Amino acid sequence: MSGAGTGQRPDNRRQKLVKSLWTGIWLVYLSAPVTDLLHGGHGTGVTVLGWLGLAVFVAWYWALVLRTGRGEADGLVLGSLAVLAAQSAVLSLTLGRQWLVLFVYVSIASGAALPLRTARWSIPAVSALMAALALTVPGGREYLGGLLVPAFLGGFAMTGVRELVRTTIALREARATVAQLAANEERLRLARDLHDLLGHSLSLITLKSELAGRMLPGQPEKAAQQVADIENVSRQALVDVREAVSGYRQPRLSGELAGARVALTAADVVADLPAGPGPGELAEDSESALAWALREAVTNVVRHSGARRCTVELIHRETLDGPVLELSVEDDGSGGSGKGPGNGLSGLAERLEKAGGTLDAGRSRHGFRLVARVPSAAAPEPAEGRGGRRTTP
Repeated sequence: MSGAGTGQRPDNRRQKLVKSLWTGIWLVYLSAPVTDLLHGGHGTGVTVLGWLGLAVFVAWYWALVLRTGRGEADGLVLGSLAVLAAQSAVLSLTLGRQWLVLFVYVSIASGAALPLRTARWSIPAVSALMAALALTVPGGREYLGGLLVPAFLGGFAMTGVRELVRTTIALREARATVAQLAANEERLRLARDLHDLLGHSLSLITLKSELAGRMLPGQPEKAAQQVADIENVSRQALVDVREAVSGYRQPRLSGELAGARVALTAADVVADLPAGPGPGELAEDSESALAWALREAVTNVVRHSGARRCTVELIHRETLDGPVLELSVEDDGSGGSGKGPGNGLSGLAERLEKAGGTLDAGRSRHGFRLVARVPSAAAPEPAEGRGGRRTTP
């Protein structure tokens, strides 16, 4: 990389050199004062003081220009510009008209170091001071036309450069913030997926382990079947976790309905489940959000409710915002699932919100009820052909 980008501070010596050369190339216009010091016929003392004054001017100008885009005006910047203007006036009055070119640099430094609201009056003021001195210094009128336009336009051009640098810096900071937010969002996604995946799988493993323990030693064959189921659930949980970490997992509602039946049956809960949605009825994100909602709801029924029956319904509804598919999960338990929203319900609400849906959960007359809604992409088929699906206006 040959140099630092606009609004970016140099990171190494090469970038600093490139930026210094790009800024310093404009100092070539100081050839008039340099020529005057070399061939102007001034005395030794005057020449030494002239070189010293020119060196101080250039160093001070350089420091101000390098402030481009850094903060707002303060007393130090305004004081430095006043010193530069006074120095330019003294050198022009004592050494001659060739030194009027210093006011061009004062104007440019004003545009570079001051915010626009201040530079818009300081640049005309510097230009007016240069014009007044040009009318005073012998032969200065001849230089006025060639210096007034560069001083005025150059100063305001630098205000544009300053705003460009500040905008670029703000853009870099915004991009860094967006990257950080994206990383945080990915961590939240992973946390939600792991909570939903492992909570369901571990609950099922716990239930089947308890069943296997009760079946031993009287029913070893049935206990062996439960152990085999535990192995299958563990393997599937490992696959799900790997997919979640990779970001590829998109659960399907039909698969979650089948898993819900297994989990509820293992917990001795009577399951009343519908068929899954038809092809094309739901967008992928909407179906995934409903699948996660079903998994979380069934996990809560198994782990917390103490229910004996769980009813799941898929209902099409027409709303003011368009057709929606409503997933309802209701149990007859009296456990702790309705005491307040936990991490699982909070994560579900976020998932459904991203898919354009909503979540309602709370105590019902007979137990606990969770209702998740997402936009429906297609009209439902007649209820007779849908295997337990209900359709309501």
